[in-house]
Amino acid sequence: MTKQTLSFQAEVAQLLHLVTHSLYSNKEIFLRELISNASDACDKLRFEALDNSALYEDAPHLEVRVAFDKDAKTLTISDNGIGMSQQEAIEHLGTIAKSGTKDFMSRLTGDQKANVAEQGQLIGQFGVGFYSGFIVADKITVESRRAGLKADEGVRWISGGAGDFEVEAIKLSKRGTSVILHLRDDAMDYASAWKLKSIISKYSDHISLPILMEKEEWKDGELINPGDEKGGRQPGAMVKTGEWETVNKANAIWARAKKDISAEQYDEFYKQISHDMEAPLAYTHNRVEGSTEYTQLLYIPGKAPFDLWNREKSAGVKLYVKRVFIMDDAEALLPTYLRFVKGVVDSADLPLNVSRELLQESRDVKAIREGCTKRVLGMLEDLAKSDKLPQATAEGADKSAEGVTDVLTEEEKAEAKANEGKFTRFYAEFGAVLKEGLGEDFANKDRLAKLLRFASSTTDSVSVSFADYKARMKEGQEAIYYITADTLAAAKNSPQLEIFKKKGIEVLLMTDRVDEWALNYLHDFDGTPLQSVAKGAVDLGKLQDETEKKAAEEAAETFKPLLAKLKEALKDKAEDVRVTTRLVDSPACLVVQDHGMSTQLARMLKQAGQTAPEVKPVLEVNAEHPLVKKLEGSVHFFELAHILFDQALLAEGGMPADPAAYVKRVNALLV
Repeated sequence: MTKQTLSFQAEVAQLLHLVTHSLYSNKEIFLRELISNASDACDKLRFEALDNSALYEDAPHLEVRVAFDKDAKTLTISDNGIGMSQQEAIEHLGTIAKSGTKDFMSRLTGDQKANVAEQGQLIGQFGVGFYSGFIVADKITVESRRAGLKADEGVRWISGGAGDFEVEAIKLSKRGTSVILHLRDDAMDYASAWKLKSIISKYSDHISLPILMEKEEWKDGELINPGDEKGGRQPGAMVKTGEWETVNKANAIWARAKKDISAEQYDEFYKQISHDMEAPLAYTHNRVEGSTEYTQLLYIPGKAPFDLWNREKSAGVKLYVKRVFIMDDAEALLPTYLRFVKGVVDSADLPLNVSRELLQESRDVKAIREGCTKRVLGMLEDLAKSDKLPQATAEGADKSAEGVTDVLTEEEKAEAKANEGKFTRFYAEFGAVLKEGLGEDFANKDRLAKLLRFASSTTDSVSVSFADYKARMKEGQEAIYYITADTLAAAKNSPQLEIFKKKGIEVLLMTDRVDEWALNYLHDFDGTPLQSVAKGAVDLGKLQDETEKKAAEEAAETFKPLLAKLKEALKDKAEDVRVTTRLVDSPACLVVQDHGMSTQLARMLKQAGQTAPEVKPVLEVNAEHPLVKKLEGSVHFFELAHILFDQALLAEGGMPADPAAYVKRVNALLV
């Protein structure tokens, strides 16, 4: 068989149907796409006019106009940009997925391309945005004249989206393009000033060009029977005044220089995008240049939202591409544990999908995510330093918590004073969420660890950092000790702390539900291992003298028969029974093996409806306690053994598997 080269065949009507009904999940997107096209047309004129100012003709001010006519069922988006010749209309509108912007870029000179890149304009890249008009229209009419052509060289392009189109030459006195959408009956709600303004405000508010709409005012209906007081009136209506007004801000605050923006303006913009009445705790505004160029304006709120713990909630960062709004839940631009951050990222070029509603993973996206994460952590580190520097306003004070003794400048003193106490406020609202980063963000794990704060056995306030703890460690102490519990009271009064209190060793009290999970990913801090006081055997190393060690060994040997008897009685509840070295006043406590799952974590998993392995803890008994001594030879040995176990379980915040049986045993002994 002779080899042949054939062309793909396309059913254009079906292709248009896919473009308009499958690419876009939100119908109102069509207006964003058409306004973006109009903005591109104006930008193209601006760049071509750099070499030929006559292209401006008698209209140097570039603008986009949006108008509607309910009676005619039309919505018109007009611009006075570069316009199209008849041939360009055929090529660009008659070929699906042919991008006029890409074609325009290919024809620019080197200097012009540099200018385009510097201005960061021209969003169109796929050549399908125009066809989004068929989402709401059953016919589209385009009237256009290219700048520099004569009035009789205009063109009218008409298509019903069924696979063919008409083109004819017309006279147009003004350059530019008008896209006239003939609205379907089910899309007539777009012939409304309020509806159109709300869409423009959402998607195109920050486009640099003014977007104009005709003003409307209320007109009372005429009297039905003039002179008759009971005659009534015909219904009133909004009528156009003939005056045009700008309906977008045409000013993206993030695109302006920082020196031109006041703190009040930053706060006002935050309130606008977050719908929060309170000012943010901090913000960062930067233009990042390099292989990936973007602008970021990120805020840390002062109050947690009600849905903070919903990890599926929409992210708070809005994505713009060249000032055109793309999405307000750009979760790809920040890790999940920073979901409380609000703000804007505006990129000159990001790999979006064709409908520009989804962000595609790429090297650029990864670079932006890493850059935004570092900026947010940097903000938090600055706030944490300010919290550590109440003395920073004094001359000669240390410049950082690490003890750098440079004298602060007046500006640094003022900033430290302004930020004092903010990190404490932040941590009270978002500290628990920040801990999720230990398991999600390996690259920044050490930075996150430095930001964590806890209560401790020496202070109830959640203010102790790992660095603070290390600075206070006793001589010879080889680990950072901590305990996890459901509440601060349960942690503080836990029997496991008794030996540490006796020896004056500080223990961190961790009471957030996420703590134990997060600490699975953090085994040490700055080279010092973290050790749970409720896991494994207590090893105080050099802090335990030889006399204590010898006494513990002798007690274990003496109690061997009793331990064996207890182990047999509690074989369904306890993995092992042993003599403890951690108890002073309590008769018993529960611990788990070094790498085992704690009973607290197992309880939380079950409460969350997840499958958790059955955890059998180790029962440790205090050989010096009268209750333990009374066990040997007691006729109530079995009941006392179970009461001892259940009380140890209660002391750590748990609940006996059979509460009624526990109560029955206690009552029997009381009687």
